Amino acid sequence: MACIGKAGKMAETKKGFRDPSYYTNRELSWMQFNERVLEEATDEENPLFERLKFLGISASNLDEFFMVRVASIKDMIHAEVRKKDIAGMTPKQQLAALNTVTHSFVKKQYEIFADLRKCLLDKGIVLIGSHEELTDAQGEFADRYFHDSVYPVLTPMAVDSSRPFPLVRNKTLNIAAMLVRKHGTGGRALIPGRVDGELDEEVDFALVQVPDVLERVVELPGVEGSSNRYLIMLEEIIERNIEKLFLNYDVICSNPFRVMRNADFEIDEDEAEDLLEEIEKQLKKRQWGMAIRLEIQEGMDPRLAAILEEELNILDEDIYEIPGPLDLTVMSRVTKIEGYDELRQTPYVPQHPKMFTMDRDIFAQIREGDKLLMLPYESFEPVVEFIRQAARDTRTLAIKMTLYRVSGDSPILAALAQAAENGKQVSVLVELKARFDEENNIVWARRLEKAGCHVIYGLLGLKTHSKIALVVRREKDGIRRYVHLATGNYNDVTARLYTDVGLFTCSQLIGEDATAVFNMLSGYSEPAVWNKLALAPLWLKDKFLELINREKEHALKGREARIIAKMNSVCDPDIIAALYEASCAGVKIQMIVRGICCLKVGIKDVSENITVRSIVGQFLEHSRIIYFLNGGKEEVYMGSADWMPRNLEKRVEILFPVEDREIRQELKGYLMLQLSDNKKARIMQSDGTYRKPDVTGLGKKKLISSQEECCKISIDEAKRRNRSMMQMNRFVPEKKRKKKNK
Repeated sequence: MACIGKAGKMAETKKGFRDPSYYTNRELSWMQFNERVLEEATDEENPLFERLKFLGISASNLDEFFMVRVASIKDMIHAEVRKKDIAGMTPKQQLAALNTVTHSFVKKQYEIFADLRKCLLDKGIVLIGSHEELTDAQGEFADRYFHDSVYPVLTPMAVDSSRPFPLVRNKTLNIAAMLVRKHGTGGRALIPGRVDGELDEEVDFALVQVPDVLERVVELPGVEGSSNRYLIMLEEIIERNIEKLFLNYDVICSNPFRVMRNADFEIDEDEAEDLLEEIEKQLKKRQWGMAIRLEIQEGMDPRLAAILEEELNILDEDIYEIPGPLDLTVMSRVTKIEGYDELRQTPYVPQHPKMFTMDRDIFAQIREGDKLLMLPYESFEPVVEFIRQAARDTRTLAIKMTLYRVSGDSPILAALAQAAENGKQVSVLVELKARFDEENNIVWARRLEKAGCHVIYGLLGLKTHSKIALVVRREKDGIRRYVHLATGNYNDVTARLYTDVGLFTCSQLIGEDATAVFNMLSGYSEPAVWNKLALAPLWLKDKFLELINREKEHALKGREARIIAKMNSVCDPDIIAALYEASCAGVKIQMIVRGICCLKVGIKDVSENITVRSIVGQFLEHSRIIYFLNGGKEEVYMGSADWMPRNLEKRVEILFPVEDREIRQELKGYLMLQLSDNKKARIMQSDGTYRKPDVTGLGKKKLISSQEECCKISIDEAKRRNRSMMQMNRFVPEKKRKKKNK
């Protein structure tokens, strides 16, 4: 408690808790997160195909980072914004730092790719790097495959005075070529001798897009006497046959390239007459945004690179020379090769939720007490059944939900449509501004409208990120409201991949708040008083600051004080400053932050009582759970919001308390398990780097992966339940047992 003076009051630090040196830049912190993802590709304890997947995930993450975050910084620079961020960096300084970090990151990605390629070879899988490496038989196969399956799909595009440089779509893989008219006749010099001296003949430029409708990874025939499997990239087959696309030309050189464009569009909602139509227009523009990154194959002819650089109006520092296949997200396709089960992660099957009996009425079970659902360790089915049963039940009067990201074939949306067709009052808020899910959400919004649902397209100027479903039923004792609140989206696909928690309740006070939430979303009607729920952007931030300050006051009074906060990101300066202040008062603060964390640990007289860990494993850590010791009267909250300005000030978010004592203790135990993780956790150091815990001498039995432990716990619980049911059935007469099973 280095910050407390003799009188027990908070001592003032030299520059206060807002000193930029106490904070890490948000974008650099995100890059640290992606480095942790990439580290999983080097972990030899992970199955080989799992390592390839992590390599692909790191590439997908980086793509989105460029399209949104880097693009945003470039926009600020073009607008001559000089405002400094939380860490005291101007946009120009941030971009300069990111250029260094991202180039280093990409270099590391391809070093790891080279290592994994060798590992694949050891397992009998050959990733052919160039079409020049093919045997005669493989070459014949590749040429036949090109003629039969690829050539009819391709559209070669030449550039000349009548055909300007084409608009190259965002993230597409293309092959650029320099051509010369055969025998040196009829050609016109487009860009003669741009680099490295002049050409003897006049050259033209052309390109062809590698079609994404075809499989990019193609398996080739084997080699006699070898059991190896051979894979080649589609672009290599096209390059091998590229002269067939330009019959009157000789191809001087050809190389693949890929462009990343600004995909972060802004919508003037005040001026938009129809938000849905305006977003549809903006989605089309996303494909043609400003080029912000160019990937070219290492060894590309400098003249070809110069043409691309000029035509795409891109800077030297935004060009990445790639020593391998462009777009490493393709690694996920390599893992789909048949066989090799020993190289895959054993898929985890979500278990039957321990708090539910699926052959019973779900509403009757919720009336018995609040129910906790932990994904992906338990099945998402209770959430689906919650809506399905409500859709069929004659006692259901209304169903209301918020939807942020849903799957392409969502059973929940099908149930909502059925409910509307059955005459229920169905209101659905579909957030059209959910980045990169806009198109999918537009499709579903229109389907729901056609089915008779009342669809709300979000609030003006805000994203609705909250996860809430409300079912209103007429029962014997009157109207009763059933509510589901969660930390994750109503998406049955990500429910198997993300760790999230959800709560079912029929609490009258929460039910009243839930009704108020939907009235606010649909009619701008905000109640004077809220019972249990805290909402952003209204007063959720104040609630967090109040809870942190309360813990600080407990510490100042000599009581044990503790905060455990699990979430995805922490970068709100007001929250961080409050945590620093609480740390100085003696509050023990343990943070489990998967991604961005602008807070620093171990700063003398500032953050000596704070620890931060990040867990990257088989599942994506996504839940938000906050624990407060509160002088012995423990409180646990769950919600949809991270501690970020965008969540607390620019989104509709919900924080809800866990009032059931048993559920509260279970969540506390879950947090303690994550704090004991020494296998998949990385601990933030005082210099801002992350390191795995030192497990030297512990032995395998004492290595703890919180995700693996949760899987084991759920499986063991399901086995106990099954054994218990079998024992019960032994004492039920056969006739009654058959009737019961029916």
